[in-house]
Amino acid sequence: MDNMRNSFAALRYICLYPSYKGDERTPLLRNNVQRSEPTTTKGATFISSVFNLMNAIMGSGILGLAYAMANTGVLGFCILLVLVSSLSAYSIHLLLKLCEQTGINSYEEIGEKALQKPGKVLVGISIIMQNIGAMSSYLFILKSELPAAIYTLVEREHTVYDWYEDGRLLLILVTLCVVLPLSLCPKISFLGFTSSFSFFFMVYFAIVVVIKKWSIPCPLPYNVTTPSGGFQISNSSDSDCTPKLFVISSKSAYTIPTMSFSFLCHTAILPIYCELNQPSKARMQNVANVSIGLSSVLYLISALFGYLTFYAHVDSELLLGYDVYLPRDVMVITVRLAILFAVMLSVPLIHFPARKAAILLLFGGRPFSVLIHIFTTVVILGVVLLLAIFVPDIRNVFGVVGATTSTCLLFIFPGVFYLKLNAGPLKSFDSIGAILLVVFGFLMGIISLSFIVITWVQSS
Repeated sequence: MDNMRNSFAALRYICLYPSYKGDERTPLLRNNVQRSEPTTTKGATFISSVFNLMNAIMGSGILGLAYAMANTGVLGFCILLVLVSSLSAYSIHLLLKLCEQTGINSYEEIGEKALQKPGKVLVGISIIMQNIGAMSSYLFILKSELPAAIYTLVEREHTVYDWYEDGRLLLILVTLCVVLPLSLCPKISFLGFTSSFSFFFMVYFAIVVVIKKWSIPCPLPYNVTTPSGGFQISNSSDSDCTPKLFVISSKSAYTIPTMSFSFLCHTAILPIYCELNQPSKARMQNVANVSIGLSSVLYLISALFGYLTFYAHVDSELLLGYDVYLPRDVMVITVRLAILFAVMLSVPLIHFPARKAAILLLFGGRPFSVLIHIFTTVVILGVVLLLAIFVPDIRNVFGVVGATTSTCLLFIFPGVFYLKLNAGPLKSFDSIGAILLVVFGFLMGIISLSFIVITWVQSS
């Protein structure tokens, strides 16, 4: 008990006084020494911590949840949403408990303490793959949405193919001119100012989805002219205008991975914990619960009304459906530009943890090197760019990343690390919960990935 008090005292000291802590790889407790505490520095407020965590939770996943609802049904989606969000909050509870017991404020270091070097490597690789998948999904949105956004702003009749209609070319230009320079900066703290807008962008997105539900008739119109000048023939009928409560198909395998992808915020939990004013496990758990709850509400609203707009014909990237039936709509244009702006400036922020984990795994504790910094940045962005260019559907990114790294970081690792490091009885509530969390993660990951591979094989 004394060790736990000392651990929490050291944790509170370093969380509140950054001049002491150095970087997040520094252990929060050294030799069980309790240090005296100054009284000058104040951490982040509860509200600002909620917004920071919501920004870590909400991202490109919100664009794919209407497609997930179309392939599970309204009730099926709601059940899975409650299940995944609750398990996400519970796995955060286990991580915070481990943080309190060990005095460590880094996901990789908790993995190392639990499973030695293999644990650190597993967490590092998972973080790299997860963030590469997230960046790929963001760049995929730029590839698909940026040409449509430019086209709607150009006032002229479509006669010939223009260069700005090539999403791949625009993606390469944006990556080289905007994303790469920002990612090369050793410090991009000024981008943190834009994160406060992300929540309001997502709220505006949900509002637009609700409003535009009544702007598109059902059944969907036939022979609609697309923004590229072609025609799309709809095969929608009156029977498609009734929402399905439960749907089971091969495409349903994408639902849980997409939700896991959409609720993963565990790599940001501990840094936000350290920024919190008067940090305590209970206070940070409340931050997590409020953030996950509000995110779930926005996810449900956007998914429900997106599904009720297009029903079975909803696109895996929701905004693309509005181009066909509401070309040059002002609200759709503004929400598209808002999301594109948020996505463009979010990629460098997501890139930083991936680069840090890659340098930590490949080069160990070497001092800062400009060559290593540039090399790692270019390689990671190159991989992300290739994935965004050649992956044909964003649901593939959500599905594979969600079924593998998201499942590990969200369910498996917190449960395994808790079982390894917790000194309490195996029959305790949290130990049983950790076992169930691990079992659920393994089952859902294996089942979802298997169905995704089968779907690929059948479609090819």
